Amino acid sequence: MPFTIQPIREFVVRPALPPQLSRLSELAYNILWSWEPAIRTLFRRLDSALWKECGNNPVVMLGRVSQSTLDKAALDPRYLAQYYLACQRFDSHMKRERTDSGHQLIAYFSAEYGLTECVPVYSGGLGVLSGDHMKSASDLDLPLVGVGLLYQLGYFRQYLNADGWQQERYLENDFFALPVHPALNAQNEAISVSVQLPSGPVKIRVWTMDVGRVRMLFLDTNSPENSRAEDRAITSQLYGGDSDMRIRQEIVLGIGGLRALEALGLQPTVFHMNEGHSAFLAIERIRLFMERQGLTFEEALEATRVNNVFTTHTPVPAGIDLFDQGLVFHYLGAYCRDAKIAFEKFMGLGRRNSQDEGESLSMAILALNTSAYRNGVSKLHGEVSQEMWNGLWPSLPVAETPITWVTNGVHLPSWLNGDLSDLYDQYLEPDWRNRWNDPSVWAQIKDIPDEEMGEVHRRRKRRLIAFVRERQTAAAARRKAGPAELRFAAEVLDPHALTIGFARRFATYKRATLLFRDVERLKKILCNPERPVQIIIAGKAHPKDQPGKSFIREIVQLSRDTDLWKRLVFVEDYDMKVARELVQGVDLWLNTPRRGEEACGTSGMKAAMNGVLNLSVLDGWFDEAFEVSGGWAIGDREEYSEDQDAIHASNIYSVLEREIVPMFFAQSQGGLSSEWARRVRMSMVNLTPSFDARRMVHDYRVKLYDPAHRNWEEVRAKNFEDARVRAKWNSRVREIWPQVTFVEMGPAPAGPVVSGKPVMVRASLWLAGLKPDDVRVECVLGRIGINGSLEVTEVIQLPSTETRNDVSVFEKEIVPAQTGRLGYAVRVSANHFSDPLTRPVTSLLKWSV
Repeated sequence: MPFTIQPIREFVVRPALPPQLSRLSELAYNILWSWEPAIRTLFRRLDSALWKECGNNPVVMLGRVSQSTLDKAALDPRYLAQYYLACQRFDSHMKRERTDSGHQLIAYFSAEYGLTECVPVYSGGLGVLSGDHMKSASDLDLPLVGVGLLYQLGYFRQYLNADGWQQERYLENDFFALPVHPALNAQNEAISVSVQLPSGPVKIRVWTMDVGRVRMLFLDTNSPENSRAEDRAITSQLYGGDSDMRIRQEIVLGIGGLRALEALGLQPTVFHMNEGHSAFLAIERIRLFMERQGLTFEEALEATRVNNVFTTHTPVPAGIDLFDQGLVFHYLGAYCRDAKIAFEKFMGLGRRNSQDEGESLSMAILALNTSAYRNGVSKLHGEVSQEMWNGLWPSLPVAETPITWVTNGVHLPSWLNGDLSDLYDQYLEPDWRNRWNDPSVWAQIKDIPDEEMGEVHRRRKRRLIAFVRERQTAAAARRKAGPAELRFAAEVLDPHALTIGFARRFATYKRATLLFRDVERLKKILCNPERPVQIIIAGKAHPKDQPGKSFIREIVQLSRDTDLWKRLVFVEDYDMKVARELVQGVDLWLNTPRRGEEACGTSGMKAAMNGVLNLSVLDGWFDEAFEVSGGWAIGDREEYSEDQDAIHASNIYSVLEREIVPMFFAQSQGGLSSEWARRVRMSMVNLTPSFDARRMVHDYRVKLYDPAHRNWEEVRAKNFEDARVRAKWNSRVREIWPQVTFVEMGPAPAGPVVSGKPVMVRASLWLAGLKPDDVRVECVLGRIGINGSLEVTEVIQLPSTETRNDVSVFEKEIVPAQTGRLGYAVRVSANHFSDPLTRPVTSLLKWSV
């Protein structure tokens, strides 16, 4: 029984590493081991039972392994050979010569990171994506530093009560058992920074983690220097607490994170806000520029937004953090006063209507307003985001809303199963791991015989079934289940059945119970003795999401049906380990969100890379991938409506009955249906390079990071004079803009125009003292739709040709590329951006009448 004695003088005893194994600690404290098999194997071979007991955490393992085990390993030539291989792989990754990036450094801020299961500071897809971003940046030698929060309790662990209701428990993280170190300054002293809250200053400890070649900073307020319990609790739980807790966490992440970078002497040239949680970093940057460069608020906004990047992952307004004005004033009113920032100006940056004092501050709008570059996380989500935020640019067509897209990806080395990796070593070119973007390499998958491909997958399925049975038995024992339930738990699933996987957050829009709308029809599919089918489901509902918890209970209760107990399994405590086993071992991956509400989704990508076919709604990433995926679509490319639930459920049953199940069981001599094998190869060949996170990070660099870096270099080179000039120009243009009017439009074509012939477009404008270069006049040309609006448009800039008495003429001959019923409209906007994608939220625009 533990007891408390005060005071306790703490110290750590670790085994002395034999000289032959002196680098074990170095290998343990860089989580390159999470995606480098040779390093992971090194620790597992040291003591496989202890490795499992320690949760695959080499730091914990090195603290518990016996001295005799280490000494024995140091004399074992087989182990030493593995040790030398691990060191070689480590050095090969770490010592690659970095290409000259012109002093570029990207600071990547995220509220959660799914790096490996033994560092539980993630809840789901957003965190795993952030972790894969870090790993891919390391693989690509991208100069990047990650910033996040080191949660004492992390996200909850899930268990189910006897009735199937989700229960939550929180396990306290021992930071000294994680692969992190306190950040140190040049004097070898631990670094801390602080933020000021109404109750007083809050000290923030800074921890560092090495993710391959990428450095991460984790912030922690659970410090003895903070005497108030509420301050120590700020970094206690991920997504825990109320709005009061969330705003404090986001102040620590955004403002505290920026101060941590500075304390370590890091000077990023690009700031990437992964979701809006860190958007307060933008106001901190503005404060620093006002203080150090002598800029006004408007000038500092112009200077800092040029290298801010904002990624939105939220396709519905309900998912955005909103803080009411009173709460914001309570926590940041004094901050704004001390920084000489008008509080209403600050609030205006986070409102749709900057003048509406009753509107709450939106972290997403704050990020949109303070960033020159904005993106969604799939092509469809980019379009949904344009629709969602078009009101910030009310005069622009939705398709021109300045939000682009970079489709998410997954880190192939972290998610590809080892058996398949070994098979690739035999049939693909030796350097296939580094040639992620070379289609010719992945085309060689077609050379792998069906028999070998099938055997690899059957091996992973057997492993998955053993894993699930072990988890189910442990969960039943924890509930003190009777002998019958324990026996059933050890006998669930059939290695010969078609196995369907479904694992994700139990948010209601993901429609986890869609498959169970017609239970009797589903039973006929699952319980066919000649062609059996089974379903494995896992996922967590947010502790406050009662509908999501009800979904889980409904599935668990159904899994206890006497006909289904062996065919339907819910696996408790979904995490990265469960996800990895599922995506590597099932045959078919099911995804059923309401179309337009899944920003991207990445679980199906992981499944596809492991030879698993997808059955999915055409949403997020799968809307781009379907035609080359070898999988099946649920429904069409149409907006979601309530009656689609029944239609989509029927669609799932039909495609299972008529196509998927018969195809799977039409086995050839090699034990794998030839058509199924063809589809699997199609999926792996096409989707593996397209949805590798290294492609994603490369896209970020080309589309967003490099342009933002160049913008920063230009504005800094001139000592921010451009920002001063631009702010004054903006003020003058806004004052004059109401007077800018269209005086005359040139005549439209008198009759039909022959294809290939030019059309003259002319507009005369009263500029009220502005110069022609101060404005951008554009012709928007397109096909006229049924409702009279322009469709499939192109934007053509009209040059200024003459100016008389403040009336300027803009004209150009255009040659329509389309035929049929066409039309055009002319607009004028303030010419305060060089790239349409960086158009500010405050942009001014008028259309001709």
